[in-house]
Amino acid sequence: MVMAAPVPLRRRRALLAVATLLAVVTAAVAQDYNDGGDDEEDEKKKKPQFKAQEACNGVFLSYTFMERTKEYPHLKNATAQPYAFKATASVLNTMTEDLKAWQMFVGFQHKEILVSVGGAVLLDGSDLPANVSGGVTFAGYPMADLLNSIETAGEPSLIESKIEITGTQFGVKPPGKPMPKTIKLTNPEGFRCPAPNHKGSVMYVCCVKDRKFKAKKANSTRYQARRKADLTFAYDVLQATANNYQVQVTIDNWSPISRLDNWNLTWEWKRGEFIYNMKGAYTLLKEGPACIYSPAAGYYKDLDFTPVYNCEKRPVIVDLPPEREKDNAIGNIPFCCKNGTLLPPTMDPSKSRAMFQMQVFKLPPDLNRTALYPPQNWKISGKLNPQYRCGQPIRVKPQEFPDATGLMSATPAVASWQVACNITRPKKRASKCCVSFSAYYNDSVVPCNTCACGCGNDTSTCDPDRHAMLLPPEALLVPFDNRSAKARAWAKIKHWRVPNPMPCSDNCGVSINWHVMNNYKSGWSARMTIFNWQDYTFKDWFAAVTMGSHFSGYENVYSFNGTRMGAPFNNTIFMQGVPGLAYLDPITDGNTPAEPRLPGKQQSVLSFSRKDAPNIDIPKGEGFPKRVYFDGEECALPDRIPKVSSARRRAGTASLGQLAMAAALVMIVALVD
Repeated sequence: MVMAAPVPLRRRRALLAVATLLAVVTAAVAQDYNDGGDDEEDEKKKKPQFKAQEACNGVFLSYTFMERTKEYPHLKNATAQPYAFKATASVLNTMTEDLKAWQMFVGFQHKEILVSVGGAVLLDGSDLPANVSGGVTFAGYPMADLLNSIETAGEPSLIESKIEITGTQFGVKPPGKPMPKTIKLTNPEGFRCPAPNHKGSVMYVCCVKDRKFKAKKANSTRYQARRKADLTFAYDVLQATANNYQVQVTIDNWSPISRLDNWNLTWEWKRGEFIYNMKGAYTLLKEGPACIYSPAAGYYKDLDFTPVYNCEKRPVIVDLPPEREKDNAIGNIPFCCKNGTLLPPTMDPSKSRAMFQMQVFKLPPDLNRTALYPPQNWKISGKLNPQYRCGQPIRVKPQEFPDATGLMSATPAVASWQVACNITRPKKRASKCCVSFSAYYNDSVVPCNTCACGCGNDTSTCDPDRHAMLLPPEALLVPFDNRSAKARAWAKIKHWRVPNPMPCSDNCGVSINWHVMNNYKSGWSARMTIFNWQDYTFKDWFAAVTMGSHFSGYENVYSFNGTRMGAPFNNTIFMQGVPGLAYLDPITDGNTPAEPRLPGKQQSVLSFSRKDAPNIDIPKGEGFPKRVYFDGEECALPDRIPKVSSARRRAGTASLGQLAMAAALVMIVALVD
């Protein structure tokens, strides 16, 4: 057997080096190949879900219906069957500029009730579960602004927001897809959204900037411009540490015909915050000891919760009384301590603002100085006030405050947000005051609408859907719960049919009678009487009436201070009590227990000239206002006006009964006095 010659050591080393080199090269090639494969996968992941998204140079919106399951009760009627559903929506900024405070409208149309929403909040601040059958607008939270792709290298978490939606909907039998009617961007900066594309369970649209929209001067910062509204809140952080901050809240009433009395302010903490202390206001529930059972107590184990003001997710905040204005412990804040009264700036600018401060503690993961989030879903209400719809807080340029030492320098806030609220018209049967109509040419009073201010708790003995019955003028002095007898007697005299059951009462705490007194060659006049049926005194009250085209003939108000208002309240007369009569007294007891209680009242005559409105037809009903306000609340108007027969249409003539009607209304004031 011939043995192979041994390989020299030097040669073996050379072969080993070559083998090692080949292995490295092979591994490198293999690694290059694998990297190429990963890049392709990444490219697939980055590829837009919709082809239209690639061509969009604006804001790309999408809505995707995910799934649904049948809920109890299980019904044979498919349109009434409830389903639990899940859906997702997205807002993607594809512009070269930032999208600030995005707002997406989803036109739900299947009686949807939203139970939970992630990645956004409802713009109108509605509480969940919320009925959104007519559509709803979502606002970004906690990510309100979407940055542009250029300055973020296309980071998805910075340029896109996703909304997770869970709720209940009705109808649309499977396998149908219950999709919304439309989706669109509703930002006030001016966007145009065409009709969305709809494919199966997906809806999408690209919204672009409106070229015709006249934008304001460009803001060099990322902050939004402060908005004009009927009522605004300023949320200014004055000091900030890692786990708490000091904030000042300012309420400004900008509307010339709105006010608040005994305002109650509430919002929703979204990140577990709690109020440690306050100055200038207080919470209705001061639950320091109860806070030890809150999530905050689990983190702040060594904190004494006894002095803590409030740990509620939705605290209710009220103003301090005037006697606590100089209190060193809870007062000494500018514009505080007015018992919750906010007057219009037209009456007293110093009383159109309220202010308070509070120390707010935070929870993980927000334990750094810059992790600042304002509360959401702001709401405010009062004793008698307009109904406000508030948007969500928007980040604005930090407010600057004068230097405390008196020097000419200014100190900016750490951060500032603004909440804008606008007045909405009261929903049907949700007013707090109402109006009745009467005239010299008819001896009946058209009362406030049935259930104008709600039907109360029991409608088993009355009809909430029937027109209110006409009344004799003296019934205006009787509380609405006791007018049935007079309505029946008046119907018997007039030979009218009496419905069974009778119409329900109006249930309004304040009522106003507008009586057209006369109609003569050169003009006409009316009398307005305000009745207060509550055990509450209205201090510094005011009223406003919006007339029709004959407003130009307005001459004077005699027992009130009256002024013409400008835009946007054209054709409106603003009235308030003269000095010494600025209080609308509460209801008082009658002279004997058997007599009905008597309302507080104020009354004045208004005169109008025909010079600038010669064609006004008073007997036709053109002497009645189109809108009436009391203390900012829009009152419910009757659904009809006093009628006049054709035989009595001649201006300036009145029957004996009509003259008696006018005399009876005049006697109302004397009887109350």
